[in-house]
Amino acid sequence: MTALDRDLLGIYLNDHLAGASAGLELARRAARSHSGDRAALREIANEIAEDREELRTIMTTLGVPVRRYKEIAGWAMEKVGRFKPNGRILSRSPLSDVLEVEALRLAVEGKAAGWLLLRRFAEQDGRLDAAQLDRLISRAARQAEVLEDLRVNTAQQAFAPRPPG
Repeated sequence: MTALDRDLLGIYLNDHLAGASAGLELARRAARSHSGDRAALREIANEIAEDREELRTIMTTLGVPVRRYKEIAGWAMEKVGRFKPNGRILSRSPLSDVLEVEALRLAVEGKAAGWLLLRRFAEQDGRLDAAQLDRLISRAARQAEVLEDLRVNTAQQAFAPRPPG
């Protein structure tokens, strides 16, 4: 890789690492507060933590330094994202569950796109482990399926008519 290529790849991978940090915070929060399948969310949160560590390892292998400020920015963005109107002032809205799972679903899709791109690069760069990336791509696809089912179920519950009272 040329110096420019490595610089751009470094920015790209650090942006994904920031996204992984934000996604991990969101997944952990959802696993604690979601009204539905907390066990599935805990498992996904654990896997996101593992995926983040694998990304760090890949970055080290490629000689890409971790930009800690980007990780911190991702973490902080997730915290700021909590302060949005959700139809309730003092209590947690059922809409929060829907939006959190939906955001996690989108984050997993972004992660999968990153793994897919690195998998393509593995065909030209022997430092990248194609089998590792194939495994990460498969895991992201399974996570997306689980989150999609959870998203639909959560939305059906959240948007169901409530009895007057």
